[in-house]
Amino acid sequence: MKCISIDLDGTLLNSQQEISDGNLKALNELKEQGHCVILNTGRAFRDVIKLKAVQNIEIPIFCINGSILYSKKRELLYEATIPISVYKRIFSILNEMGVGILVYTNYGGFPSTLPLLHDKSKEELTMLFQEYNYDEILIKDCLKIYKLIALVPNDQLEKIEEVKTSLANKFDISMSSSFPNNLEITSSDSHKGKAILRYQQMMNLSFKEIIAIGDGGNDLGQFEVATTSIAMGNAPLAIQKQADFITKTNDEDGFAYAMCEQLQLTTAKDTLPNKLK
Repeated sequence: MKCISIDLDGTLLNSQQEISDGNLKALNELKEQGHCVILNTGRAFRDVIKLKAVQNIEIPIFCINGSILYSKKRELLYEATIPISVYKRIFSILNEMGVGILVYTNYGGFPSTLPLLHDKSKEELTMLFQEYNYDEILIKDCLKIYKLIALVPNDQLEKIEEVKTSLANKFDISMSSSFPNNLEITSSDSHKGKAILRYQQMMNLSFKEIIAIGDGGNDLGQFEVATTSIAMGNAPLAIQKQADFITKTNDEDGFAYAMCEQLQLTTAKDTLPNKLK
């Protein structure tokens, strides 16, 4: 059995945050061929399941960079959290550095989750983070912290490296970036690559090949365990250099194109624009 691990934003989703007909046909054909097809995303489950195409296809969903694993029947299989005491210390450092902070919990994301902020202006984001009362998070019953995201404006990307340096070797955490202007902080047990191997063991499967496809820094984890790693054409050059193969962009059905190249899909190929065949 082959495993195909697929990132969502910038990979399976196009710029309109949709799964194209070509990509959807590729997903279905992979399933019909008997492969293990996995969505492996930094998104929270609530932001994944909003997508109509996802609602209508039964595949495992790995959320928040491997923090939470769901079966194809949407059963919770595994979750990894950041201890509250560690969260408080990390939050204090991020707050002192003046970066925007998103907190992903079992109650949702506060003050928001990342997909909902893509169209916000710098001024709107600044107001959102300044006005939110983060103390409200800690009073919730049975609170679980899955992830923090440090977010900076696109004209302050150097701050991301400063945040990495401030947190390095101080906590038992994983750090990666889904976009150049953010740093995603999770438990050290949360990692897109570890999630694939964990699922394989939990479900008593044997993956002869692991094909991983993505566009962001948080996809390097799945590239590490893949027999074939595929970077999107819209991925930063640093990500492309870590991949075995570079496909078309997410607005050119790059996922479907890659699967046609790697696994000789037929139905999906018929939906690709002639210039991409």
